[in-house]
Parts: sequence; structure tokens; C-alpha cells
Amino acid sequence: MDIRTAIENRRSIRKFKPDPIPLTDIKELVRRASLAPSVNNSQPWHFIVVTKKEKIADIAQMVHKKVHAVFEGDKTNVTKTVDYFSTIFEKAPVVIFIAAEPYEAIADELIPHDRIDEMRQRPNIQSLGAAVENLLLSAVEMGYGACWLSGLMVARAELEQTLGIEAPFELMTAVALGLPDGEPGRRKKKDLAEIFTLID
Repeated sequence: MDIRTAIENRRSIRKFKPDPIPLTDIKELVRRASLAPSVNNSQPWHFIVVTKKEKIADIAQMVHKKVHAVFEGDKTNVTKTVDYFSTIFEKAPVVIFIAAEPYEAIADELIPHDRIDEMRQRPNIQSLGAAVENLLLSAVEMGYGACWLSGLMVARAELEQTLGIEAPFELMTAVALGLPDGEPGRRKKKDLAEIFTLID
């Protein structure tokens, strides 16, 4: 599959078959993710892969609990919706958690690092985005479905503890992975005319 086909076929998959994913394929996906560009070639990432069903279920319950605590007293359907999208990984055979450590910049000697990071628009986060996109596109090419997760980060402190993530690393994001169960819907994307400006 060429890169254009992988890009055009990528969808956020939220329903997975229970079939296990071979460890060799998981390692290959992580390897490809790690080839992404990163700020100062710092390669700040660490990938924690969870395949044990009971552990994934425990993590999902942790997120359920935190979501309901955050939205306690909600009288609308917001909590239900947030809870659903924050825990869609519950039935996935693989969840890949991605942690990162801070990068170092040459200018740290002259300007506080937090200020440099702000001026550079959080290049660590940009680096992780590139790594996740490598992973997502590789999943498509290898016949898998994946979903980039952010809702579960509401329970970041609890997740870091259960996953054994310690400073200087910090949990940043996660990806659910598996064989797609059914055909995903297609969301309309903006036309090029809406998003493209040429300064010539």
C-alpha cells in the first residue's frame, strides 16, 4: 500500500475484533512510530503496550470513575458522551500508551526552558503527534484499525501510577489498536479551498 492510499483510508476505529495482534506487528508499529522527526532529535518517547485484557479493563474502570468524578452533578448527556469516547479502548486487544521526557535546548542556558518551549509552540507535543501519525498510518498499511485517544488523559495521574511511569517521563497520549469490527463511517473533511492559502 502506498502512502497516499494509507492516508486516504485512515479512519478512527472505535470497534475492534477480539483477535490478538502478533507481538512482531506491535513492535514493528512502535519501530515505525519511533522514526518520526522529533525536536533536536531528542526522541523523547517511550511506548508502554498493554495487551492483557484484565489490565485494559481495570484501566477503563479507572477512567470511567474519573470522568464521572469530574462531571459530577451533570444533568445533561455530556458525561455519558465523554465517558464513551474516553473509554472506547476498553474492547481493543492492544492499547499503546506513550510517555515523553522533556527535551533540552541550547538556549536553556540563556532563557528558562518553559519560556523557550512556549515560544516554540511545544515541540515535544509536536514530536509526539508525528510519532502517533506514523503509527496510525502504519496500522492502516498493515491491515489494522487504530484510534488516537485523548479523553482518557482525564485520569493521567492514576494511569501513570498503574503503568509505572515516573519523572522525568509524563504520560502524553495513547492509541487503541486492533482488527476493525465493521466498516467505519466517513466524516466529511474540509475542502482544500477552505484550508489553503497561497502567498506568492
